[in-house]
Amino acid sequence: MSGRVGFRLLVLAAVLSLSPLTLAARSPWVEELRTWSTRYHEDPRRLDAIREGLEQAVKREPRTDALVALAQVSFIWGDVRATTSEQKLEAYDHGRQAAKRAMELEPKNVAAHFWYATNTARWGQTKGIVRSLFLLPTVQEEIQIVLALDPNFTAIYALAGNVHYEVPGLLGGDLDKAEEMFRKGLAQDPRFTAMRVGLAKTLVRKGRVAEARRELEVVLGEKEPRNPADWTLKDVKEARQLLASIRAKS
Repeated sequence: MSGRVGFRLLVLAAVLSLSPLTLAARSPWVEELRTWSTRYHEDPRRLDAIREGLEQAVKREPRTDALVALAQVSFIWGDVRATTSEQKLEAYDHGRQAAKRAMELEPKNVAAHFWYATNTARWGQTKGIVRSLFLLPTVQEEIQIVLALDPNFTAIYALAGNVHYEVPGLLGGDLDKAEEMFRKGLAQDPRFTAMRVGLAKTLVRKGRVAEARRELEVVLGEKEPRNPADWTLKDVKEARQLLASIRAKS
């Protein structure tokens, strides 16, 4: 339902700030994820332990912060560690359910709504767009909820942009809207490299190849990406592939 670039995991910089008392009460696995969400390229296997630790934490006490963290690590695990479609679908669905429980505990938790939408969209993408069209209204509704709750939650623009990019026009997709969403996100965070790759893909589809090439070169030359793990394992690879495709067509 939405492209992979739209779901790069750079969100913790945008997650709601927490008081010292809340931080003190957190599961250590929540803090572990805060660190490894941008460093998982150093040792992707660490995600296995974090995922299991959060699973046990929410069984003992289903706190909102732990459920949101479980939703996030489930998404990352599905992208990075799962090796089959079945494993990916299970991971994204598990993340979706964890986020839904967090939303029930705290209906206005922005991160919970974001990870619910993100896991739902990725599940649909993995399942196949035709077989998962029934999920599209849910994803679209959650995007609007996040934008209403916090328009400065930057990662939502990546998700929104990719939904408009991937979904056929007859079903609500819109390349102009996709470009608008990506540009809004980049205005908030120019180092969100996954957002820039999404913009480049949109520009290519709109026939503005020279502009797309410039965006991709910025991605490859980025010295301080917002999420080094995503940049290293995903964004650089996708940018190079897209540039190669542009050159081949030229």
